[in-house]
Amino acid sequence: MGITGGIAAYKAPMLVRLLVKAGAEVTCAVTEHALQFVTELTLETVSGHRVYKDLFDRQNPHSTEHISLKDWGDAMVVAPATANIIGKMASGIADDALSTLLLSFRKPLFLAPAMNTQMLESPALKRNIEMLRADGVNIIESTSGELACGTSGDGRMEEPENIAKALEETLTANSRCNGKRVLITAGPTYEKIDAVRFIGNFSTGKMGFALAEELALRGFEVVLVAGPTHLTAHHPNIERIDVTSAREMYDAATTHFPSCDAAILSAAVADFRPDHQADYKIKKQSDSDDMTLHLVQNPDILATLGKMKHDGQVLAGFALETDNELENAKKKLTKKNLDFIVLNSLHDKGAGFGHDTNKVTIIDRNGSITVGELKSKQAVAIDIADKLAALISS
Repeated sequence: MGITGGIAAYKAPMLVRLLVKAGAEVTCAVTEHALQFVTELTLETVSGHRVYKDLFDRQNPHSTEHISLKDWGDAMVVAPATANIIGKMASGIADDALSTLLLSFRKPLFLAPAMNTQMLESPALKRNIEMLRADGVNIIESTSGELACGTSGDGRMEEPENIAKALEETLTANSRCNGKRVLITAGPTYEKIDAVRFIGNFSTGKMGFALAEELALRGFEVVLVAGPTHLTAHHPNIERIDVTSAREMYDAATTHFPSCDAAILSAAVADFRPDHQADYKIKKQSDSDDMTLHLVQNPDILATLGKMKHDGQVLAGFALETDNELENAKKKLTKKNLDFIVLNSLHDKGAGFGHDTNKVTIIDRNGSITVGELKSKQAVAIDIADKLAALISS
Protein backbone atom coordinates (compact mmCIF):
# COMPACT_ATOMS: atom_id res chain seq x y z
CA MET A 1 0.00 0.00 0.00
CA GLY A 2 1.40 3.37 -1.05
CA ILE A 3 0.69 6.45 1.04
CA THR A 4 1.42 9.99 -0.10
CA GLY A 5 1.41 13.43 1.51
CA GLY A 6 -2.25 14.44 1.62
CA ILE A 7 -4.50 15.03 4.59
CA ALA A 8 -6.45 11.89 3.66
CA ALA A 9 -3.40 9.90 4.78
CA TYR A 10 -4.95 9.90 8.26
CA LYS A 11 -7.37 7.27 6.88
CA ALA A 12 -4.56 4.99 5.73
CA PRO A 13 -4.24 2.97 8.99
CA MET A 14 -7.95 2.14 8.82
CA LEU A 15 -7.57 0.87 5.25
CA VAL A 16 -4.59 -1.25 6.30
CA ARG A 17 -6.63 -2.75 9.16
CA LEU A 18 -9.53 -3.55 6.81
CA LEU A 19 -7.22 -5.27 4.32
CA VAL A 20 -5.49 -7.27 7.06
CA LYS A 21 -8.87 -8.25 8.49
CA ALA A 22 -9.92 -9.45 5.02
CA GLY A 23 -6.91 -11.79 4.98
CA ALA A 24 -4.32 -9.68 3.15
CA GLU A 25 -0.70 -9.25 4.15
CA VAL A 26 0.15 -5.56 3.87
CA THR A 27 3.39 -3.62 3.61
CA CYS A 28 3.29 0.19 3.48
CA ALA A 29 5.49 2.27 1.19
CA VAL A 30 5.38 5.98 1.95
CA THR A 31 6.66 9.30 0.72
CA GLU A 32 8.52 11.68 3.01
CA HIS A 33 5.50 13.99 3.16
CA ALA A 34 3.12 11.14 4.04
CA LEU A 35 4.87 10.85 7.40
CA GLN A 36 3.79 14.43 8.15
CA PHE A 37 0.21 13.12 8.44
CA VAL A 38 0.58 9.57 9.78
CA THR A 39 3.39 8.05 11.82
CA GLU A 40 5.67 5.23 10.82
CA LEU A 41 4.97 3.47 14.14
CA THR A 42 1.21 3.50 13.53
CA LEU A 43 1.58 1.94 10.09
CA GLU A 44 3.98 -0.72 11.33
CA THR A 45 1.64 -1.55 14.22
CA VAL A 46 -1.48 -2.05 12.08
CA SER A 47 0.33 -3.83 9.23
CA GLY A 48 2.81 -5.90 11.19
CA HIS A 49 5.52 -5.02 8.65
CA ARG A 50 8.33 -2.53 8.45
CA VAL A 51 7.51 0.65 6.51
CA TYR A 52 9.41 1.22 3.28
CA LYS A 53 10.30 4.92 3.23
CA ASP A 54 13.85 5.43 2.00
CA LEU A 55 15.30 4.13 -1.25
CA PHE A 56 18.81 4.00 0.20
CA ASP A 57 18.08 3.08 3.82
CA ARG A 58 20.80 0.65 4.95
CA GLN A 59 18.28 -1.07 7.21
CA ASN A 60 16.23 -2.22 4.20
CA PRO A 61 16.25 -6.04 4.05
CA HIS A 62 17.35 -5.80 0.39
CA SER A 63 19.54 -3.24 -1.32
CA THR A 64 16.99 -3.15 -4.16
CA GLU A 65 13.91 -3.04 -1.95
CA HIS A 66 11.71 -1.67 -4.74
CA ILE A 67 12.43 -4.82 -6.76
CA SER A 68 11.91 -7.30 -3.92
CA LEU A 69 8.65 -5.60 -2.89
CA LYS A 70 7.22 -5.61 -6.40
CA ASP A 71 7.89 -9.36 -6.50
CA TRP A 72 6.44 -9.85 -3.00
CA GLY A 73 3.13 -8.07 -3.56
CA ASP A 74 0.22 -9.45 -5.56
CA ALA A 75 -1.44 -6.03 -5.91
CA MET A 76 -0.78 -2.42 -4.94
CA VAL A 77 -3.02 0.47 -3.93
CA VAL A 78 -1.98 4.10 -3.42
CA ALA A 79 -4.33 5.84 -0.98
CA PRO A 80 -4.29 8.74 -0.93
CA ALA A 81 -2.81 9.40 -4.36
CA THR A 82 -1.88 13.05 -4.65
CA ALA A 83 -1.56 15.04 -7.87
CA ASN A 84 2.21 14.84 -7.38
CA ILE A 85 2.46 11.04 -7.38
CA ILE A 86 -0.06 10.79 -10.24
CA GLY A 87 2.08 13.18 -12.30
CA LYS A 88 5.22 11.21 -11.51
CA MET A 89 3.61 7.94 -12.54
CA ALA A 90 2.26 9.36 -15.80
CA SER A 91 5.70 10.76 -16.65
CA GLY A 92 7.71 7.73 -15.53
CA ILE A 93 9.58 9.66 -12.82
CA ALA A 94 11.20 7.58 -10.07
CA ASP A 95 12.94 9.84 -7.56
CA ASP A 96 12.00 8.33 -4.18
CA ALA A 97 11.08 5.00 -2.57
CA LEU A 98 7.39 4.97 -3.55
CA SER A 99 7.69 6.29 -7.12
CA THR A 100 10.52 3.86 -7.86
CA LEU A 101 8.43 0.96 -6.59
CA LEU A 102 5.45 2.10 -8.66
CA LEU A 103 7.51 2.32 -11.85
CA SER A 104 8.61 -1.30 -11.49
CA PHE A 105 5.22 -2.74 -10.42
CA ARG A 106 3.54 -4.89 -13.11
CA LYS A 107 0.60 -6.41 -11.22
CA PRO A 108 -2.88 -5.01 -10.48
CA LEU A 109 -2.46 -1.38 -9.42
CA PHE A 110 -5.09 0.90 -7.89
CA LEU A 111 -5.08 4.64 -7.21
CA ALA A 112 -7.44 6.51 -4.89
CA PRO A 113 -6.95 10.20 -5.79
CA ALA A 114 -7.41 12.86 -3.10
CA MET A 115 -6.86 16.58 -3.59
CA ASN A 116 -8.45 20.00 -3.83
CA THR A 117 -11.24 20.34 -6.39
CA GLN A 118 -9.31 22.84 -8.50
CA MET A 119 -6.36 20.46 -8.70
CA LEU A 120 -8.61 17.53 -9.56
CA GLU A 121 -10.24 19.49 -12.38
CA SER A 122 -7.01 20.80 -13.88
CA PRO A 123 -6.33 19.73 -17.49
CA ALA A 124 -2.92 18.35 -16.52
CA LEU A 125 -4.34 16.10 -13.80
CA LYS A 126 -7.12 14.84 -16.06
CA ARG A 127 -4.59 14.15 -18.78
CA ASN A 128 -2.34 12.24 -16.38
CA ILE A 129 -5.19 10.09 -15.08
CA GLU A 130 -6.28 9.19 -18.61
CA MET A 131 -2.70 8.19 -19.41
CA LEU A 132 -2.64 5.92 -16.36
CA ARG A 133 -6.00 4.40 -17.27
CA ALA A 134 -4.56 3.65 -20.71
CA ASP A 135 -1.68 1.87 -18.97
CA GLY A 136 -4.16 -0.35 -17.12
CA VAL A 137 -4.19 1.40 -13.74
CA ASN A 138 -7.47 1.06 -11.82
CA ILE A 139 -8.73 4.46 -10.66
CA ILE A 140 -10.95 4.46 -7.55
CA GLU A 141 -12.72 7.76 -8.15
CA SER A 142 -12.76 10.41 -5.45
CA THR A 143 -16.09 11.56 -4.00
CA SER A 144 -17.67 14.89 -3.15
CA GLY A 145 -17.65 16.25 0.40
CA GLU A 146 -15.87 18.53 2.83
CA LEU A 147 -12.24 19.15 1.96
CA ALA A 148 -9.27 20.12 4.13
CA CYS A 149 -9.19 23.59 2.59
CA GLY A 150 -12.55 24.35 4.19
CA THR A 151 -14.65 24.07 1.02
CA SER A 152 -16.86 21.30 -0.28
CA GLY A 153 -16.50 19.64 -3.66
CA ASP A 154 -14.98 16.76 -5.59
CA GLY A 155 -11.59 15.44 -4.54
CA ARG A 156 -12.35 13.70 -1.27
CA MET A 157 -10.71 10.27 -1.11
CA GLU A 158 -13.14 7.37 -1.23
CA GLU A 159 -13.79 5.88 2.22
CA PRO A 160 -11.48 3.01 3.31
CA GLU A 161 -14.40 0.53 3.41
CA ASN A 162 -15.24 1.23 -0.22
CA ILE A 163 -11.59 1.09 -1.32
CA ALA A 164 -11.18 -2.30 0.37
CA LYS A 165 -14.39 -3.50 -1.29
CA ALA A 166 -13.22 -2.33 -4.72
CA LEU A 167 -9.92 -4.14 -4.28
CA GLU A 168 -11.60 -7.35 -3.19
CA GLU A 169 -14.18 -7.29 -6.00
CA THR A 170 -11.63 -6.59 -8.73
CA LEU A 171 -9.01 -9.05 -7.53
CA THR A 172 -11.58 -11.80 -6.95
CA ALA A 173 -13.05 -11.27 -10.42
CA ASN A 174 -9.58 -11.19 -11.98
CA SER A 175 -8.60 -14.45 -10.29
CA ARG A 176 -11.64 -16.12 -11.88
CA CYS A 177 -10.44 -14.88 -15.28
CA ASN A 178 -6.96 -16.38 -15.03
CA GLY A 179 -6.46 -18.95 -17.75
CA LYS A 180 -9.73 -18.13 -19.53
CA ARG A 181 -9.41 -17.63 -23.29
CA VAL A 182 -11.16 -14.81 -25.09
CA LEU A 183 -11.34 -14.07 -28.81
CA ILE A 184 -11.25 -10.40 -29.88
CA THR A 185 -11.67 -9.13 -33.42
CA ALA A 186 -10.50 -5.60 -34.18
CA GLY A 187 -10.01 -3.11 -36.98
CA PRO A 188 -11.41 -2.97 -40.51
CA THR A 189 -11.38 -5.50 -43.32
CA TYR A 190 -10.20 -4.66 -46.83
CA GLU A 191 -12.03 -6.27 -49.74
CA LYS A 192 -9.84 -6.35 -52.82
CA ILE A 193 -11.05 -4.87 -56.13
CA ASP A 194 -7.81 -5.25 -58.06
CA ALA A 195 -4.08 -5.26 -57.41
CA VAL A 196 -4.10 -1.72 -55.91
CA ARG A 197 -7.68 -0.90 -54.84
CA PHE A 198 -10.00 -2.15 -52.14
CA ILE A 199 -13.29 -1.49 -50.38
CA GLY A 200 -12.75 -0.60 -46.72
CA ASN A 201 -13.92 1.61 -43.87
CA PHE A 202 -12.53 4.13 -41.38
CA SER A 203 -12.04 1.77 -38.41
CA THR A 204 -8.62 2.06 -36.74
CA GLY A 205 -8.88 -0.90 -34.36
CA LYS A 206 -8.28 1.27 -31.28
CA MET A 207 -11.32 -0.05 -29.40
CA GLY A 208 -10.51 -3.69 -30.04
CA PHE A 209 -6.84 -3.29 -29.13
CA ALA A 210 -7.78 -1.46 -25.91
CA LEU A 211 -10.09 -4.37 -25.07
CA ALA A 212 -7.36 -6.92 -25.77
CA GLU A 213 -4.87 -5.11 -23.51
CA GLU A 214 -7.41 -4.70 -20.68
CA LEU A 215 -8.48 -8.33 -20.75
CA ALA A 216 -4.87 -9.52 -20.90
CA LEU A 217 -4.12 -7.42 -17.81
CA ARG A 218 -6.94 -9.23 -16.02
CA GLY A 219 -5.43 -12.64 -16.67
CA PHE A 220 -7.26 -13.67 -19.84
CA GLU A 221 -5.41 -15.40 -22.65
CA VAL A 222 -6.38 -13.23 -25.59
CA VAL A 223 -6.58 -14.28 -29.24
CA LEU A 224 -6.63 -11.00 -31.16
CA VAL A 225 -7.70 -11.28 -34.80
CA ALA A 226 -6.75 -7.92 -36.32
CA GLY A 227 -7.60 -6.42 -39.65
CA PRO A 228 -5.21 -3.95 -41.34
CA THR A 229 -4.00 -1.47 -38.69
CA HIS A 230 -0.80 0.25 -37.57
CA LEU A 231 -1.52 -0.56 -33.89
CA THR A 232 0.73 -2.76 -31.77
CA ALA A 233 -0.31 -5.29 -29.10
CA HIS A 234 1.98 -5.14 -26.07
CA HIS A 235 0.86 -7.64 -23.41
CA PRO A 236 2.48 -11.09 -23.56
CA ASN A 237 -0.93 -12.73 -22.98
CA ILE A 238 -2.07 -11.55 -26.42
CA GLU A 239 -1.72 -13.87 -29.42
CA ARG A 240 -2.14 -11.72 -32.52
CA ILE A 241 -3.41 -13.04 -35.84
CA ASP A 242 -3.30 -10.57 -38.74
CA VAL A 243 -5.86 -10.81 -41.52
CA THR A 244 -6.96 -8.59 -44.40
CA SER A 245 -10.36 -9.64 -45.70
CA ALA A 246 -13.66 -10.58 -44.08
CA ARG A 247 -13.31 -14.17 -45.23
CA GLU A 248 -9.86 -14.40 -43.63
CA MET A 249 -11.27 -12.97 -40.39
CA TYR A 250 -14.16 -15.46 -40.61
CA ASP A 251 -11.74 -18.39 -40.96
CA ALA A 252 -9.61 -17.24 -38.01
CA ALA A 253 -12.61 -16.53 -35.76
CA THR A 254 -14.40 -19.81 -36.46
CA THR A 255 -11.16 -21.75 -35.98
CA HIS A 256 -10.34 -20.28 -32.57
CA PHE A 257 -13.79 -19.71 -31.05
CA PRO A 258 -14.40 -23.38 -30.07
CA SER A 259 -11.36 -23.28 -27.76
CA CYS A 260 -12.33 -19.95 -26.17
CA ASP A 261 -14.50 -19.17 -23.17
CA ALA A 262 -15.71 -15.90 -24.67
CA ALA A 263 -15.55 -13.70 -27.74
CA ILE A 264 -16.06 -9.98 -28.26
CA LEU A 265 -16.31 -9.01 -31.92
CA SER A 266 -15.45 -5.33 -32.25
CA ALA A 267 -14.09 -5.40 -35.81
CA ALA A 268 -15.82 -3.34 -38.51
CA VAL A 269 -16.25 -6.17 -41.00
CA ALA A 270 -17.28 -5.36 -44.58
CA ASP A 271 -20.73 -6.76 -45.32
CA PHE A 272 -19.96 -7.05 -49.06
CA ARG A 273 -17.02 -7.78 -51.35
CA PRO A 274 -16.56 -7.59 -55.15
CA ASP A 275 -17.56 -10.89 -56.76
CA HIS A 276 -14.47 -10.68 -58.97
CA GLN A 277 -11.04 -9.56 -57.76
CA ALA A 278 -8.47 -8.76 -60.42
CA ASP A 279 -4.81 -9.60 -59.88
CA TYR A 280 -3.79 -6.62 -62.01
CA LYS A 281 -4.61 -2.91 -61.93
CA ILE A 282 -7.85 -2.27 -63.80
CA LYS A 283 -7.32 0.59 -66.23
CA LYS A 284 -9.96 2.78 -67.76
CA GLN A 285 -10.31 2.42 -71.51
CA SER A 286 -11.42 6.01 -72.17
CA ASP A 287 -12.37 9.19 -70.34
CA SER A 288 -16.06 8.39 -70.77
CA ASP A 289 -15.93 4.85 -69.39
CA ASP A 290 -17.84 4.00 -66.21
CA MET A 291 -17.04 1.11 -63.93
CA THR A 292 -19.65 -1.09 -62.27
CA LEU A 293 -18.83 -3.34 -59.33
CA HIS A 294 -21.04 -6.31 -58.53
CA LEU A 295 -20.94 -7.00 -54.80
CA VAL A 296 -21.73 -10.24 -52.98
CA GLN A 297 -22.29 -10.79 -49.28
CA ASN A 298 -19.47 -11.75 -46.95
CA PRO A 299 -20.09 -14.46 -44.34
CA ASP A 300 -21.61 -13.13 -41.10
CA ILE A 301 -18.98 -13.88 -38.46
CA LEU A 302 -21.07 -12.89 -35.45
CA ALA A 303 -24.12 -14.88 -36.55
CA THR A 304 -21.96 -17.92 -37.26
CA LEU A 305 -20.37 -17.81 -33.80
CA GLY A 306 -23.83 -17.37 -32.31
CA LYS A 307 -24.86 -20.66 -33.89
CA MET A 308 -21.61 -22.33 -32.79
CA LYS A 309 -21.83 -21.11 -29.19
CA HIS A 310 -22.24 -23.76 -26.51
CA ASP A 311 -23.29 -23.54 -22.88
CA GLY A 312 -20.73 -21.68 -20.81
CA GLN A 313 -19.42 -19.53 -23.65
CA VAL A 314 -20.06 -15.77 -23.65
CA LEU A 315 -20.48 -13.95 -26.96
CA ALA A 316 -20.65 -10.18 -27.46
CA GLY A 317 -20.72 -7.91 -30.47
CA PHE A 318 -20.74 -4.26 -31.43
CA ALA A 319 -23.49 -2.36 -33.22
CA LEU A 320 -22.73 0.92 -34.99
CA GLU A 321 -26.06 2.55 -35.74
CA THR A 322 -27.29 5.79 -37.30
CA ASP A 323 -31.04 5.54 -36.60
CA ASN A 324 -33.34 3.59 -34.25
CA GLU A 325 -30.12 2.75 -32.44
CA LEU A 326 -31.46 0.99 -29.35
CA GLU A 327 -34.14 -0.94 -31.21
CA ASN A 328 -31.73 -2.14 -33.90
CA ALA A 329 -29.12 -3.16 -31.31
CA LYS A 330 -31.69 -5.21 -29.39
CA LYS A 331 -32.75 -6.98 -32.59
CA LYS A 332 -29.13 -7.81 -33.39
CA LEU A 333 -28.59 -9.09 -29.83
CA THR A 334 -31.47 -11.55 -30.16
CA LYS A 335 -31.00 -12.53 -33.81
CA LYS A 336 -27.32 -13.38 -33.41
CA ASN A 337 -27.63 -15.14 -30.02
CA LEU A 338 -25.44 -12.70 -28.10
CA ASP A 339 -25.02 -12.36 -24.35
CA PHE A 340 -24.50 -8.62 -24.62
CA ILE A 341 -24.02 -5.99 -27.28
CA VAL A 342 -22.09 -2.70 -27.28
CA LEU A 343 -23.96 0.07 -29.08
CA ASN A 344 -22.22 2.97 -30.81
CA SER A 345 -24.11 5.85 -32.39
CA LEU A 346 -22.62 7.96 -35.15
CA HIS A 347 -24.63 10.86 -33.71
CA ASP A 348 -22.38 10.99 -30.62
CA LYS A 349 -19.62 13.53 -31.15
CA GLY A 350 -16.17 12.14 -30.36
CA ALA A 351 -17.29 8.51 -30.56
CA GLY A 352 -16.73 5.83 -33.18
CA PHE A 353 -14.13 5.47 -35.93
CA GLY A 354 -10.81 7.28 -35.66
CA HIS A 355 -11.35 8.87 -32.24
CA ASP A 356 -9.40 8.19 -29.05
CA THR A 357 -12.69 8.48 -27.15
CA ASN A 358 -15.91 6.52 -27.30
CA LYS A 359 -19.43 6.57 -25.89
CA VAL A 360 -21.26 3.27 -25.67
CA THR A 361 -24.42 1.69 -24.35
CA ILE A 362 -24.14 -1.91 -23.12
CA ILE A 363 -27.28 -4.05 -23.47
CA ASP A 364 -27.45 -7.62 -22.20
CA ARG A 365 -29.85 -10.44 -23.00
CA ASN A 366 -31.66 -9.96 -19.67
CA GLY A 367 -32.72 -6.47 -20.72
CA SER A 368 -30.20 -4.56 -18.61
CA ILE A 369 -29.08 -1.32 -20.28
CA THR A 370 -26.03 0.64 -19.15
CA VAL A 371 -25.53 4.04 -20.79
CA GLY A 372 -21.94 5.27 -20.64
CA GLU A 373 -20.41 8.73 -20.85
CA LEU A 374 -17.91 9.93 -23.44
CA LYS A 375 -14.52 8.69 -22.21
CA SER A 376 -11.25 7.28 -23.48
CA LYS A 377 -11.41 3.98 -25.33
CA GLN A 378 -9.22 2.50 -22.60
CA ALA A 379 -11.82 3.50 -19.99
CA VAL A 380 -14.62 2.08 -22.17
CA ALA A 381 -12.61 -1.15 -22.43
CA ILE A 382 -12.65 -1.37 -18.63
CA ASP A 383 -16.46 -1.11 -18.61
CA ILE A 384 -16.80 -3.81 -21.27
CA ALA A 385 -14.27 -6.04 -19.51
CA ASP A 386 -16.21 -5.63 -16.25
CA LYS A 387 -19.35 -6.84 -18.03
CA LEU A 388 -17.58 -9.83 -19.51
CA ALA A 389 -15.91 -10.75 -16.21
CA ALA A 390 -19.27 -10.66 -14.42
CA LEU A 391 -20.89 -12.95 -17.01
CA ILE A 392 -18.01 -15.38 -17.43
CA SER A 393 -17.74 -15.99 -13.69
CA SER A 394 -21.48 -16.14 -12.93
